[in-house]
Amino acid sequence: MVSVSMETPEQTEERLRRVIARAELVVHDGVWFFEESPADRPPALTGDTLAVVRDEDSWSRLVPLSGAGEGVERFGIFSFHFPAELDNSGFVGWLATHLKASLGTGVFVICGSNRARGGVYDYWGCPAELLDQAVTVVEGLRKG
Repeated sequence: MVSVSMETPEQTEERLRRVIARAELVVHDGVWFFEESPADRPPALTGDTLAVVRDEDSWSRLVPLSGAGEGVERFGIFSFHFPAELDNSGFVGWLATHLKASLGTGVFVICGSNRARGGVYDYWGCPAELLDQAVTVVEGLRKG
C-alpha cells in the first residue's frame, strides 16, 4: 500500500535509512541490457527475464547480456524487497538522489509487487562499470 507521510526532511531521512537497513538487498550477477522488439511482437518471458515494459512502438525486456552486445547500454542490477510494515514512500527519489550525488550518474528503477513477500520491490540499474560503487553507496546508507 502506498503511504503518504507528513514529516520534516530530517524525519524522512531517518525513516528511509531504517527502510534501506531492513530491506532485502540482492546484487544480481552479470551485465544486463534491454532487448527490444516491435510492439506487435511481444518478447518471450523466460526464467532470466527480470522485467518487461513497453511504449507505443516497442517492447523492452531486461535480460542478461549474452555475446558481444554491440551498441547496447550495459547495466549492473541490484534489487530491494521491502518489509510490509515499513513506509517506504519516497525511497526511489531519496536513493536516486544519493546515487546521483555520489556517482555522478542517474539510475533506472523498475518496480513490482509480490504481496507474499511484503509488497513492493524494486530493480535498480546503473552503468555496469559503476555497479560496485553503487553497492558501496547503498551499503553505507544501510549501515547508517
